[in-house]
Amino acid sequence: MFDLGWTELLVIGIVALIVVGPKDLPVLFRNVGRWVGRARGMAREFSRAMNEAADEAGVSDIQKSFKAASNPIGSAMDSVKDATKDIAKGIDPTKYDPESETGKLAADRAEKARKIQAATARSAAERKAREAEEALRKAEEYEAALARDDAAPETDKT
Repeated sequence: MFDLGWTELLVIGIVALIVVGPKDLPVLFRNVGRWVGRARGMAREFSRAMNEAADEAGVSDIQKSFKAASNPIGSAMDSVKDATKDIAKGIDPTKYDPESETGKLAADRAEKARKIQAATARSAAERKAREAEEALRKAEEYEAALARDDAAPETDKT
């Protein structure tokens, strides 16, 4: 942020010695050191809060996906390096077996497909039951109408 070299610090020290005096100079430097320490602490706390907010918002995941999109070979090699380190440490190598991961996904997809098929079959059965009830109601109304027509007295049409 501020670029102070040794010559600038030396000039500031000499001016402070002349203005403040040699007796009060250690007190001044102690107070300046405390103030700089507080400022650094506040900056550290602010930076930590911003990093936590970014982590909660998922910025690191987005950053990883951008990195993978811009350099797919590099991100693939990072995954291979991580797997190699884990295997060297003695971590279960089946963790990286593509068949096991694929099998888990396939089982999950099959379970979801069964749920969808069951829901579809249930709704189809309900629809057919409603249609059957509607047809039965119409048939009963038709029979009732026929019965009313038969019970009506016939009039002489001649």
